[in-house]
Amino acid sequence: MQSINPFPDRYRSIKSSVTASSPLVIDTEADPQDILEAALQRVRASSDLLETLHIQCFKDGDVQDIPHITHALYLLTQDGCDLLKVAQQRMLSWKAPV
Repeated sequence: MQSINPFPDRYRSIKSSVTASSPLVIDTEADPQDILEAALQRVRASSDLLETLHIQCFKDGDVQDIPHITHALYLLTQDGCDLLKVAQQRMLSWKAPV
């Protein structure tokens, strides 16, 4: 019996991409453990950055830093979530609702 491929295309673009050509993609046929590790790297990095911000004093900070920090956090978190979704689908042979 054939299993249904939850990914119609091998390469899935990440949501944080802001270009029309989607130069950054997830290889849905990569080893799920590698996909999971890439996701965990990004989630850990965003968590570490948030922890650093939590303990910082902003009285000497520059207001221009806020959009830079939030953009970095968005990219890391969104990429991590996209990777986790693919890893979950690969490991559980489950198709998430879109």
